[in-house]
Amino acid sequence: MGNLGMMEILLIGIALLIFFGPSRLPELGKSLGKGIQEFKKASRELTDAVKDDVTTDKEKDKEQDKK
Repeated sequence: MGNLGMMEILLIGIALLIFFGPSRLPELGKSLGKGIQEFKKASRELTDAVKDDVTTDKEKDKEQDKK
C-alpha cells in the first residue's frame, strides 16, 4: 500500500462510506478484487508469452549458428 498510515486508510474508508453507503461497499470490494485478479492473470499471460518468444528466438539463433 505504499506509505499509507492508519489515519489515511481510515479517512479513505470513511469517504467510501459517505459516497457509496454501507450496502454498496461489499459489491465494490468484490468488483475491485475481480479486477485485480484479471489484471494479474493478464500480466502473467503476457509475461509467459514474452518468455516463450525469447526462448523461441534463442533456439532459432542456436540453429542458425549450427548451419
